Amino acid sequence: MKVLIDIMVASWSVLLDAAPWVLFGFLVAGLVKAFVPEKLVAAHLGRGLSSIVKASAIGVPIPLCSCGVIPAAAGLKKQGAGKGAVASFLVSTPETGIDSIAITWALLDPLMTLLRPVAAFVTAIATGIAVNFTEKGEPAAEPPSDVAPSGACCSCGCGHNSVEEPGVAQKIRSGISFAFGDLLGDVGGWLFGGVLLAGLISVFVSGQLVERYLSNDIIAMLMMLAISVPMYVCATSSTPIVAALALKGISPGAALVFLLAGPATNAASLPVISKLLGKRATAVYLAVIVLMSLLFGVLANHLYGWLGLNPKSWVNGGAHEEGGVFAIASALLLALLVARSRFAAWRAARQR
Repeated sequence: MKVLIDIMVASWSVLLDAAPWVLFGFLVAGLVKAFVPEKLVAAHLGRGLSSIVKASAIGVPIPLCSCGVIPAAAGLKKQGAGKGAVASFLVSTPETGIDSIAITWALLDPLMTLLRPVAAFVTAIATGIAVNFTEKGEPAAEPPSDVAPSGACCSCGCGHNSVEEPGVAQKIRSGISFAFGDLLGDVGGWLFGGVLLAGLISVFVSGQLVERYLSNDIIAMLMMLAISVPMYVCATSSTPIVAALALKGISPGAALVFLLAGPATNAASLPVISKLLGKRATAVYLAVIVLMSLLFGVLANHLYGWLGLNPKSWVNGGAHEEGGVFAIASALLLALLVARSRFAAWRAARQR
């Protein structure tokens, strides 16, 4: 029983630190969804280097989870986007977002908060350029019908059908409804799973264990790759996991590798991406993500060493602060919103 209480206390501590920033991130994500027209996005994603850069930049703040990015990318491809731009969008969108940036600031440190979206942006560009070379001499793959590219969509808000232009108030209501309904419903369960896993790591993974098996930076990064590539984890839920590992002394490079490779790849999405881009392009897509994650991991280790920064001490400083009324209220509100969205999804499934 004591172990169970320790896990719950550790998980609650992580949730207190994260909840206000998660709510803020979802609020901004809803406003982005409300005021950034999807047609504007599709219009700038043709072929060539400029389209790849635009797709990479557009994907950084857009609030699409791992489930929503594939049908959204398929819709962009159907509207004429090149393979390189589609691949870039597939990388930058799930690797980072406004909500995950906010929770990175809350649970990690300012440097990692900056490194994460920058690394996602550069990785997306590199992936798009590499995938573009596979287009030469290879017939274009059709968007798979099972990802509903042209209107039908999962609950991540990625449809492309247009209706008459709503007013500002209606846009705000729609964006807030999307953020704290559909989007939170999609990632909320995974977020709380990540918080619980962070509690388990805090209780069962000792600093001595990390020092013994993950003290070598390269081995630690390769271990994070082996875990994260096949694993389904979204950008938001991966952050508390990394925060718990940082408390145990894992290197910032290994942490960044997990934050980059985990959300961008998983065993379930790769077959669908293969249908969308083609087998050769998917192999290149995966290889570039792995290589760029390792490269940025090495860069992060050198940068932290050069600046004399230690993410463990920064996280420890935040972990010892007592949760105030605002943090507790935010944690309870987040839990209630996630429970409501999950119940609504369960009820809708029952009615089918």
